[in-house]
Formats: sequence, C-alpha cells, structure tokens
Amino acid sequence: MALEDAKHDVDGAFTRRDLRGLSSENTFGGATSFLRRRYTKDLAGVDIAITGAPFDQAVTNRPGTRLGPRAIRAASALQVNDPPYGWDGFDPLSELAIADYGDLAFDYARMADFPAALEAHASGILSQGAAMIALGGDHSITLPLLRAHVKKHGKLALIQCDAHTDTWPDDEPARVDHGTFTYKAVQEGLIDVARSVHIGIRTVVEDNLGIEVLDARKVHEQGPAAIARHAREIVSDAPCYLSFDIDCLDPAFAPGTGTPVWGGLSSGQAAILMRDLAGINLVGGDVVEVSPPFDAAEITAVAGAHVAMELICLWGWTRR
Repeated sequence: MALEDAKHDVDGAFTRRDLRGLSSENTFGGATSFLRRRYTKDLAGVDIAITGAPFDQAVTNRPGTRLGPRAIRAASALQVNDPPYGWDGFDPLSELAIADYGDLAFDYARMADFPAALEAHASGILSQGAAMIALGGDHSITLPLLRAHVKKHGKLALIQCDAHTDTWPDDEPARVDHGTFTYKAVQEGLIDVARSVHIGIRTVVEDNLGIEVLDARKVHEQGPAAIARHAREIVSDAPCYLSFDIDCLDPAFAPGTGTPVWGGLSSGQAAILMRDLAGINLVGGDVVEVSPPFDAAEITAVAGAHVAMELICLWGWTRR
C-alpha cells in the first residue's frame, strides 16, 4: 500500500490491502498491530509473520512479560513512517510482505501444556512458508520456538543477546524455566554449539556447555562492531536463530524487565551490534522479557520494538 493511499485508509491493521508499504496513521490511535501491519491468519504471500507469546509463568523474579507483546506492538507504531536508519536504503516495510499473526491462545492454568502449544503454533506459521519473529513473553518461549525451527531448517546456530546464558542445568523434561532453555536446547541437539554465541553476558554460570561468551565487558572494551564481526565469524553461513533478551541492555535503557543486571549494553551499542550482524543466515528470532509493569516512559517497549525491526532487517538483508 503506497503512503498516499494509506492517508485515506482507516486502521490498516484491518483494512490494509497491500502487505508492503509505509504507513501514515497516527501513532497514538488505532489497533496495536505490529508496525501497523494487517492482522491475518492467511499467510499466503507473506515473507515474515509477527506473533506474540504472552507467557510469563516461568520467571524467577518479577512477572509481567505476558504484557510484553501488546506493549511492543504499541511502541512499534513509532517506526512506521520512515525506513529504519542505517540499512543503506533497505526498507523492509516496502520490500517485504509482513503480517501480524496475532498471539498464541492458550490456557494459562495449564502451564505444562504451553511449550507444546507454542511449538505447534510456530510450526503452523512456518508450514505456510513465512518466516517468524516472536514477541515474548519470558525467555522460556525460545525453546519451543527453536524446536519448531529445527523441524524446518535442521540444527541451528544460536545468537543469544542476554545478561544470562540460561545454561543452568535442568534435566526435568516437564520443567518450564526461563533460565534453562539454552541448556535444554543443547541437550536436545537443537543448536550447534560450535556455531553459537552469547553476547552481553554479565552473570556467572559454572558450565556454558562450550558456547563462546562475548560478555558485556568485551562489548564495552572492543566495541559492538568488533563483537558483531566476531559473532559473524562464529555463526558463519549456518542457519541462525537470534534470541534477544531485553535485559541484554543495561537497566538504564531497559528498566522494564524481570531480572535486570547492571553493566549491560546501551541501546546505541545494541543498534550497532544488530546492524553489523547483517549477512548472517537468519531464519527466525525473538525479543523477550519486556515487562511493562516495571517500564518507565515505555522505553523498554520502544527498545523491544526496535530490536524486532532489526530482526526483520537481518532476515531481509540477505534475501534482497
């Protein structure tokens, strides 16, 4: 839909005809679809589907990330009038067909059923030929998302931007924990340890299972551009999933999260990091742990929306 046409449209989340194009809707009104894209379950011709997983029953500290998808969608309205900065003229909103698939519906009282429900939800999206970017939700959602992506793409490289490695031991299959998803992903053979990397870490874990750690101090000392180059070398051309826990950012830039840790990345460093990862073979990703009840001036939600846009750019960059 051309920008001129959008001026005469009403609430493009329902009336948008073309899945491509910028939007001129008011940022403060209308339905909170992601990037003012159309809500639809029909993914014919869709390049990327955005979906939410509003689940936060696996947190170890503060809850609230069940409200993350809604807040990220609302914040994303700030990005719909212009192409994203720093991508050398690449405009994913105009060049990619992007749709909002809505949220996973699940019974909150049947927590043990949630992982399988999310895996089936993700598989349903991927089976329609679209790539998927997920909005969390706590970090436990990444494990079933990885399972769905592995069914389609095979074993994956993992880039995890986080304050925590989430490799704490957990050998109980029925447990759902946002701090152990990477451990279980390794144990299940979902990710290629040699092609995976943790970025922004600043907490202690005894065994990182062989995954290389580029911690927050390295980002500060070496700079995000150098860290991105190193991460690209590790991942190489392997199909890659990128999971961005918003607590990778310092609490000054993302206070609205469940387990904040000081000394993290700035939003400026994260922007350089994400843009300099361009060229990786990204097949899917998520942004998780945005907790609106602890947010200030919606700055965490804004950061989460920008991360999701960068994931879209990374996916589209190699497919131009």
